[in-house]
Amino acid sequence: MIKMILKGAVIGIANIIPGVSGGTMMVVMGIYDKLIHAITHLKSEFKNALKLLIPIAIGMALGIVVLTEIITRALENFPVQTNLMFIGLIVGGLPVIIQKLKETGKKVSVGNIVAMIAFFALVVGMALMGEAEGSAAQITLNVGSIIKLFFVGIIASATMVIPGVSGSMVLMLLGYYYTILDSVSAFLHGLLEFDMPVLLQNFGILCPFGIGVLVGIGVIAKLVEIVFVKFPNYAYCAIIGLILASPFGIILMSDLSKYNVVAILTGVVTFAVGFVIARKLGED
Repeated sequence: MIKMILKGAVIGIANIIPGVSGGTMMVVMGIYDKLIHAITHLKSEFKNALKLLIPIAIGMALGIVVLTEIITRALENFPVQTNLMFIGLIVGGLPVIIQKLKETGKKVSVGNIVAMIAFFALVVGMALMGEAEGSAAQITLNVGSIIKLFFVGIIASATMVIPGVSGSMVLMLLGYYYTILDSVSAFLHGLLEFDMPVLLQNFGILCPFGIGVLVGIGVIAKLVEIVFVKFPNYAYCAIIGLILASPFGIILMSDLSKYNVVAILTGVVTFAVGFVIARKLGED
């Protein structure tokens, strides 16, 4: 239970850090397949699904609410070391995927290699398109903006579920990253101070976005499950491509001027810490 909550916390933090993929962290933690199965079989295996989903959800909530401020400050003060820790987390999960690819019992084909390269290029290309700082979309609550937030939620959920693609990076490209992040922060402060106008204003933003996320996760998870059942080699090779590209995405999304000899040397230590955490949490 505690281990699952910790895994959820890592996934939660990853989903709000530009360049870091929550889906990749699910793979790294060794629970990607199980989470997809739990989501797509929620009705038929309700109790078993909740046993997995509830502690993960609790961990994600704790990671977002409690640890976001710590990670944000770490990125501000120690960007290289923090980024390298996340890269260590990602690389630490790669052996898990390679093992799963071997377990399919099928040889890696040219098509599999093409899929790996294509998805590698996708993540690097998105990182090159993105910016470290993005503008925030201005929201005026009306029917049009509510519908738009719903579809932004669907897009965000797809990128949260698919390994290697950073949901926060996609939100930044769409111009909604800071809008959603600020709304979450304002909502939490409004809740603590019981400020109803602030609560209602930000609930109006977060509710359609949240519904879109839930709908998107259900749809995308089903599509992912079909791909894993029918084309397992393509799926695992694509994930390997996404994971291999993730470190490049993180570095490209960061301030390259911060990289110096001291930062890199100390970053090697945080990389090792991230790698060890990934290996430990990825164990069954």
